Amino acid sequence: MAFNVTLETTNNIAKITLSGELDAKTAPVFKEKIEEAASQNAKRLVLLMQDLEYMASAGLRVLIFAKQKMGNQVDIYVIGAQEMVMDTIEKTGFHHSVIILNEYDAAQIETV
Repeated sequence: MAFNVTLETTNNIAKITLSGELDAKTAPVFKEKIEEAASQNAKRLVLLMQDLEYMASAGLRVLIFAKQKMGNQVDIYVIGAQEMVMDTIEKTGFHHSVIILNEYDAAQIETV
């Protein structure tokens, strides 16, 4: 499946939707979206990963970059990550740096 990434920002919440396979070839596209979200001074970063089938270490590096780029004051949410993607996030300990949710919870995410 081809990789696709989109960014939508509403009310200071940047939502990045990822689908397909995130690997060394596609990670730079994801990184561009992170940089774009950071430039918009988002207060929260929501990564919608329901349709992300695979994430290589290059994708994980972009997640770490996102945490650094957005800063400690910005909460990062990982939503609906599939088992294989979640396994990668947990094995590296990155799940301690983000908020993991099975599905989008507007009450939790959109309450400022």
